[in-house]
Amino acid sequence: MTELSMAAGPANPVLAEVVRSGFTESVHRGSLVVLGQDGAPAMAAGAIDRPMFPRSSNKPMQAAGMLRAGLDLPDRLLALASASHSGEDFHVAGAREILAGAGLTEDDLQCPPDLPLNSAARAAMVRSGAQPDRIHMNCSGKHAGMLASCVAAGWPTASYRDPEHPLQRLIRQVVEDLAGEPVTAIGVDGCGAPLMALTPVGLARAFRAVVLAEPGSPERRVADAMRAHPLVMSGTGRSDAILMTAVPGLLMKGGAEGVCAFALPDGRAAAVKIDDGNARAVPVVMAAVLRDLAADLPGTDLAVLDRLAAEPVLGAGQPVGEIRPVLG
Repeated sequence: MTELSMAAGPANPVLAEVVRSGFTESVHRGSLVVLGQDGAPAMAAGAIDRPMFPRSSNKPMQAAGMLRAGLDLPDRLLALASASHSGEDFHVAGAREILAGAGLTEDDLQCPPDLPLNSAARAAMVRSGAQPDRIHMNCSGKHAGMLASCVAAGWPTASYRDPEHPLQRLIRQVVEDLAGEPVTAIGVDGCGAPLMALTPVGLARAFRAVVLAEPGSPERRVADAMRAHPLVMSGTGRSDAILMTAVPGLLMKGGAEGVCAFALPDGRAAAVKIDDGNARAVPVVMAAVLRDLAADLPGTDLAVLDRLAAEPVLGAGQPVGEIRPVLG
């Protein structure tokens, strides 16, 4: 495929700024698209048609592909197969349960060894003298789901990460169908699985399609499972879980390098890509967008949205400024 670059084209606008003691010391540029209920862009900033790697924001579509391959999991474990989990005990137990149900073990995982993302779980593992392992890696649920899908379909498991494997070809088809655009590049994600490039507007369309899918369809099953189990698909204290708990019916999934997408039950959706990849700008921007979109949804906790839309900047342990959105 033709080599692509996020740096191509004109600079994207500033979406967030870091203000310390009244002085703007850093800015984060990026692209942002918000789709209305009709699926058309209602707001756009930056190059929303420039391909990028969605990283873990692709996981709902990947999980839908797994279901199309024949994977059958209860909602709790389906949420884990869609997760960037924190490595808490219930995450690890769930990943082992997926593997055991397919007659597999941790030795079959091909994600890299890692420590948990959750600080308490990581500290406990270090204190115990345990070494990083694959089951604690934040994508182990996805990899366990991919392996179990291969078993269900009768496909080889040893090559499940190969972009030409039947599972990965099926996932690519699902991603393209939901995004309404072709995958323009295939890379290797941090976890080792194939990574498929989309534009921000394509990513937002895919999330919209997942939440609007017919009840019982693979896509809707993924959306419903993730929304029913936000802690399973994210983790304690993580912004995805906090926002999904604060906004009824919200489906949200962040990814590495400053990517995040969400969709509301009525079909409104959004996607953001922060150019410099800094994750600190993402919750601020997405909470601000949700503050505008979800204010009319019964049960929305506006206080949570307001809190996340302004991240404190500290000096000597005390707030001296904030990371705040710049949305025009």
